[in-house]
Amino acid sequence: MSLTIIPFEAGEANLDWLGLCAAFKAGHDLPRAEIADTFLYRGADTLLNRSAWIDGMGIAVKCATIFPGNPDRGEARINGAVNLYDDANGTLAALVDFHLVTKWKTAGDSLYAATRLARPDSENILIVGAGTVGRSLWQAYRSAFPAARFRVWNRTRANAEEMAADCPGLRVADDLERAVRDADIVTCATMSTDPLIKGGWLQPGQHVDLIGAYRPDMREADDECLRRARIFVDSFDTTIGHIGEMRIPLEIGAITRDDLIADYYAPEAFRRQSDDEITLFKNGGGAHLDLMTSRYILDAWRGAG
Repeated sequence: MSLTIIPFEAGEANLDWLGLCAAFKAGHDLPRAEIADTFLYRGADTLLNRSAWIDGMGIAVKCATIFPGNPDRGEARINGAVNLYDDANGTLAALVDFHLVTKWKTAGDSLYAATRLARPDSENILIVGAGTVGRSLWQAYRSAFPAARFRVWNRTRANAEEMAADCPGLRVADDLERAVRDADIVTCATMSTDPLIKGGWLQPGQHVDLIGAYRPDMREADDECLRRARIFVDSFDTTIGHIGEMRIPLEIGAITRDDLIADYYAPEAFRRQSDDEITLFKNGGGAHLDLMTSRYILDAWRGAG
């Protein structure tokens, strides 16, 4: 079969958020992924090289560069490439637009967790962070919570106002503490190294979704937030040792390894137990999810002819 090249707009036209959630479920029914991550740093700049192999699905290799200073120069913060290889013979099956995979993997990861951990009757959803990921979260969460009311908070209010103008029905929140207290779901996608979400603000029955932290020095929620919640991650292999959100509180003893209840490979444990409990999910976005997302995109592309 010839090499398939999938660009962003044409590829996205075939996709569905709940369809991706179904693909994640099916992917985790296969043997556990073999994952290898390499992180290189130069000051604030990061190179992530993520590879995954799932027996029965194939191989994905994703290289991502994250340069936080790029937007100041009018350039994209994140760049890279995704290569999808055939499982049977190792041939290159597809080149998929990096930003397409990243957008759908990142927001879809959080959405899939929310379908299992958030209350189905959640009505108020707070997005913390008005960047590209925040917009994707608004799109994704609406597919599973169509009647929900959305608000966005951002350090720079002008950016929140710009996002609200792009997203019909989205309102700007001025007070983060009050917005967190009023929310059923808090989904956080920032570049913060110091915790923004405080455990003292959380209310019974909430679901907290943490996305932004990807380096060992980054966190979006404080220790009290973790101690008050039942904690879940997408993959133990890609979150505990690499990301400050889990690594720092584990190292200082604020939480223990036993406090991390389950990842996606334990579906019976990965669920809400009561309406009153607080659930917290760390979206680590490992390479196995890039592979599942790329495979979903390729299958949808072929299905559309």
